[in-house]
Parts: sequence; structure tokens; C-alpha cells
Amino acid sequence: MPHVIFPDGSVVEYSQGESFLEIIKTFDKKLLKKSVALKVNGVAKDLRSIPDATLESVEIEPILLESPEGLDIYRHSTAHVMAEAVKSLFEEAKLAIGPTVDNGFYYDFDVEKPFTPEDLDKIDARMREIIKGNHAFEPKSMGKAEALKYFKEAGEVYKEEVIEELTDDTVGIYTQGNFTDLCRGPHLPSTGYIQAFKLTGAAGAYWRGDEKNRMLQRIYATAWGTKAELKEHLRRLEEAKKRDHRKLGRELDLFSTSEDIGSGLVLWHPKGATVRGIIEDFWRSEHRRSGYDIIYTPHLARVDLWKTSGHWDFYQENLFSPMDLDGQEYIVRPMNCPFHIEIYKSHLRSYRDLPIRYAELGTVYRYERSGVLHGLLRVRGFTQDDAHLFTTPGQLEGEIGGVLDFTLYILKSFGFNDFDIYLSTRPEKYVGSLDDWARAEGALKGALESSGLDYMVDPGEGVFYGPKIDIKIKDVIGRSWQCSTIQVDFNLPERFNVTYRDEDGGESRPIMIHRALMGSLERFFGCLVEHYAGAFPLWLAPVQVVILTVTDRNNDYAEEVSKRLKEAGLRVELDIRNEKLGFKIRESELQKVPYSLVIGDKETEMGSVSPRSKETGAMDAMAVEEFIELIEQKRIPRGGVLS
Repeated sequence: MPHVIFPDGSVVEYSQGESFLEIIKTFDKKLLKKSVALKVNGVAKDLRSIPDATLESVEIEPILLESPEGLDIYRHSTAHVMAEAVKSLFEEAKLAIGPTVDNGFYYDFDVEKPFTPEDLDKIDARMREIIKGNHAFEPKSMGKAEALKYFKEAGEVYKEEVIEELTDDTVGIYTQGNFTDLCRGPHLPSTGYIQAFKLTGAAGAYWRGDEKNRMLQRIYATAWGTKAELKEHLRRLEEAKKRDHRKLGRELDLFSTSEDIGSGLVLWHPKGATVRGIIEDFWRSEHRRSGYDIIYTPHLARVDLWKTSGHWDFYQENLFSPMDLDGQEYIVRPMNCPFHIEIYKSHLRSYRDLPIRYAELGTVYRYERSGVLHGLLRVRGFTQDDAHLFTTPGQLEGEIGGVLDFTLYILKSFGFNDFDIYLSTRPEKYVGSLDDWARAEGALKGALESSGLDYMVDPGEGVFYGPKIDIKIKDVIGRSWQCSTIQVDFNLPERFNVTYRDEDGGESRPIMIHRALMGSLERFFGCLVEHYAGAFPLWLAPVQVVILTVTDRNNDYAEEVSKRLKEAGLRVELDIRNEKLGFKIRESELQKVPYSLVIGDKETEMGSVSPRSKETGAMDAMAVEEFIELIEQKRIPRGGVLS
């Protein structure tokens, strides 16, 4: 008889037609209680699926709810319950897609009117009824033509469109109760497995993120294995709302966008520009210290440049339309790399010149659909802290290691100390030889292992011209942000015929490293705002000290103190408005200024100041020079030790 091999090595015979659920229920109820699905010979399957009758034996491994894969299955199953609830309450609703996302899922619906908070309450209540009914998630395969007919008769035009694009001959279908949806699975055994979820909101979303398509209504939700986990996540969500960089950007007067200018284009206000300037100055000084040459390049170039680089073929949907200049087509630049290559090629290079490291704060422009634009995190015009290194093969791994060290140094300097690191390998669409890809992946892996850093492999997530290391920073409330990347490229040196004179006097081709430490300044700034909840450390704060007078009698002395602080290099504001001191202090706190100096008659007479720290409150009065010395000890923008 056919048999199943359990994780502990035990072998269990079963009858043809029995599901894994029935087999495990008979022989290992503890395993069943912990599992939401299975890996069968390494492939994820439903517990309700039936072993392949053509195989004499299969090995099973439980997929636990607390695992990332198990939680994803749990959330996707909850999305199906949401879809059933919506269809039962809004019969005219048409189903679009319902994928899982970080910490939850969403589902898009085509309905006549936007969902109201009252609608969400009704959907929530209906979902709980469905869960209580403990309906089985029943998998089924349909032929593509049969599935098209089924969903067409049901009026599900979006499902039809998705099925049309599938290349497989069969389509996965799941039914729970009277509800059927398109899905490849796997799913939970039944709706009763769902314990904790919450609908978190609704918003408009264009079908497939394209503003040319119909506006759908998206319901967001989160789902967790236990009520305690859900409660903790909701607490983090509330904290994230307080830290939203768009909200704080308005309140702290840091930046804005304007529809008169265009979506996804950022206006940096004086305070935001001050912080950006500090970041840029630090970036430049550290790059010069680390052996980089800083360069500047144009914002547009002939289309032919991007055809040579391959961006025209691989990224055309993200490029802005060409403009005609003197009978030739130009586009605003989406990348900086071809410009850096042209600077390299402006001279003959020798192996003695390598490595060459060019760095640029280069502003680029990419067409992003309006449906995906989001504050500073997803924009159409942004500045990359870009660099390109040209190395010999023998220098490659060492230079990657140096970039890794430099990246972590920069990130730690801004207060990020927790990272997830990924090695992203060859994607389906790529250029170059397999040998070059193997060498590039080997160099990245070697540098990671030499560094002693923990990392995970992310298969198929490299860029078309080479593999990469991605570093995701974690903020103070545990969220991950994609910023830093290190990419190895054999392709562009080949396309642009980049060479150097080698030790034997012949011509060899250098290897390029593309790298960005902070990613884009816009995105990185948004991360900083949310990480610090707008309360920047002293060295980054746009205003480090605000001077608050008690009465008009103190104005002259306050202006004298302001002058002395500015001469010491501090960023100072003077508040001599005819307002109550308590009001001024409160406003300073709301603006998250690190220090305020209160100046009244006593301070004016004694030539002192009375500091207040945003962290510790009122401090003892002290001389102005003593306060300056205190501040100097707290602003150290180097070595990752920053106040």
C-alpha cells in the first residue's frame, strides 16, 4: 500500500482517496493541531488535498501557523472570507484581487459606492458568522476554458481578465460554503481556524494601479494567529499613525507636494531642506574620507544612451516620454550609471588606476502610476545617493566588503542598528552569461560570509544586469524599510565597451559595482521622520535651540544670546512674540526642538540661560558658554555614535 513518511521518520500506510487531513487525524492529532497546511515532498499543499496516487510514498512536513508561510496562508484564507462576506452583503460587487501584504491583506471590489465605516462593521460581523460556520476550504482544478465560462456567467469580469493572462491549462478554484473564488492556494482546512482579524480601513484603488482603469474600493485588514498578537499589532498601528511622515511633514513644516506642480514631485521647505543639507554634507565628507570622487552629471540625455544601457528595453514603462531637441530625442534620466561610465571612458585607464569610485547625489525621474505614489516613499522625482565602482576581477570581493562596511557605518550613524540582509539572485529576465552571473553571485556571497553578517537568499530578485545585496533597515517600532543596495554588473561594461590596460599591456574589462547606501534621499528622509517620530537627534534637528523670552524687557539680551549660539554653529530660532511663556514652551515641544532656552529678568541680569530639554524637561540655569559646551558634547556626526 502507498504510505506517508511523517517528520519523525515514522511510516504510515493509507487508503487511496484519503486526504492528508484524514491520515494525520488518525495517526498524529498533535501534528494536526499545530499545522495549517503541509509541505508534501517540499511543495506546499492543503491539509484537505489527497496524496498523488502515482507515488508509492510521500514525505510530509507541517507548515505551522507561526511560520511566515503559515501566517501567509492564514491571511489569504481570511481574505476569501472577507470576499464572501462582501458578496453576501453587496450582491452587485465584483471581485478583483485579494493578496496578502506585510501584516495582513486587502481585497479590491468594484462597487457602486465607497464602503463606509458602517459597511465595514457589517462586513466584519458577517465574516464572524462565516468563521463560526466552520466551512471547509475545498480545492478544485478547472480547465482554463471551463473557469472562464464559470466566472463569465457569474459576471466576474476581473477574474476573467486574470484567467486570460494565465499560461497554465488548469486553474485553481476554492469553495467555502456557497462561495467560490479563483486561487492557487493552499488554504486553511476550514474557516473555523481563523481566530483574530480586524478590518483596518477602506480606500479607492485603481485596477492594477493604473489611473486609466476603473477606480475600485479596497478593504484593508490584518489577521493574526492569536488575539494577543492582534492586540499588539493594533498598538503598533496606532504608533505608526502618530509617526506618519506625511502628517509630521505638514505639522513640522518639512515638505509638501502640490497638484499644480504634479504628483510625486517634492517641495522641500526650509526646515526639511536644512535636514537634507545636513545629510548631504555628512554624506559628501564621509565619501571623500572613504576614497570616493564626487561628480555631477546632467538631468537628461539622448534616448540612444538608454538604448545602449538596456534601460529602454527593460524599463521603458517607467521612463518618461522623449522630448525633441534639435531633431533628436532626449529623456530625463531614470538612472545615473551611464553618465558615470562616460566619465570613466573620457580617459584611458590602467589597472593601476583601479578601483575608481564615483559618487553622486543624482536626481532621477521615473514614471510611477499615480495609484502607487505615497508621500516621500514612492515619488516620481528623487535623488539617489548613488555610486559606481570600477574594479578588476581581483578587487571585486574586497570592494564589495568595503561597501558593506561603509553602508552599515552610514546607517548606524543615522540611528539604524537592526537590519535584514538579502542576497538576491538571477531573475527570469536577465542579460549576460551564466558564468558572469555565477562569478558575481559568488563575489557577493563571499563578501557577506567574510563580514560575518547573517543573510538570507532571495531567489530570482536580482536586477536584469546582475545579482545584488539588499539591506532592509528596521525602525524603532520594528518596521522594515528597503533602502540600501549593492549590485554587481558585468553587463554595462560590455554594452559600453569599457576597458582598462591590464598588467600585460592588453585590454581588459572592468567589473562595475552599483551601490546606494541610503537609497533615495526622499525615501530615507521619510524613514528618518517616522523612526524618530519627527524628533530628530540634535545633530539632525532643523532647529536645535529656540530662545523664549518672558517679557519684551528680555529681547535685547535674547538677541545677544542668539548671536553667540549662531557663532558657535548652532541652528537657533528666537521667539520674542508677546505671548505667554507656557504657550511658547508648548509650541516648542510640538515642533520637537531639542532645547529651548528661557530668558527672563533673572537670566538677563545674571547673563545666564535656563535650558529645557525635550527629553528631560527643565534644567538648572547656566552660563551661555556652559550651554554651548554641553551641546558640543552631544553632536558628534561620526562613528555611529550620534545624539
